[in-house]
Amino acid sequence: MSELEEKIEYTFKNKTLLEEALTHSSYANEQQGNVSYNERMEFLGDAVLSFVSAQFLYEKYPEMPEGKLSKLRSSLVCTQSLSSFANEFQLGSFLRMGKGETISGGASRPSVLEDAFEALIAAIYLDGGIEPARKFILKFLSREVETHHAGFKDYKSLLQEIIQQNPDEKLSYAVINTSGPDHDKRFEVELRLNSNVISKGEGTSKKNAEQMAARQALELMGVEI
Repeated sequence: MSELEEKIEYTFKNKTLLEEALTHSSYANEQQGNVSYNERMEFLGDAVLSFVSAQFLYEKYPEMPEGKLSKLRSSLVCTQSLSSFANEFQLGSFLRMGKGETISGGASRPSVLEDAFEALIAAIYLDGGIEPARKFILKFLSREVETHHAGFKDYKSLLQEIIQQNPDEKLSYAVINTSGPDHDKRFEVELRLNSNVISKGEGTSKKNAEQMAARQALELMGVEI
């Protein structure tokens, strides 16, 4: 744990909090005892992350409307971003996981890393309060925000704007398949124009899959994205 503390530049007063943040449910299940794992911390960490990132963007972009702030925050704290942040200090190598989860590569799975990153935020918050948690979060967000601000596109909104030019056309999205365990779901979405399927998309959430379907539709229409 001291190695991880050095990497994240935070020393815990209560090491039990860090231990819980690093414990996956599969490990707790194998122990068949009263072992705390990180799902509750993930819930709290997600809320802390949401608050800190919202305040950060609110203050950084005083002229940006609410809709764009929401989209920018979503891109900053998505699974891909958070798992990438976690990989920067090899968070997966510090996780306590069950044997089956370890063998299947759970420690490198983006959804697992995302959850652990959020749990770590919660542990820092519970141990030291909001300021250390804010410092930890902004170490990543303040560096990434310019790239995301320049590069993030809401493909669904862009496609909707194009389709709305013809009032008789109607877009709809439908989940046609879900796969994978609860902690690593994959969604497949169909995008329909009126009753015709025009594209499909896959993602780790319904929203992400819808964005991918919209992007594919834009590409098929020859829209530069």
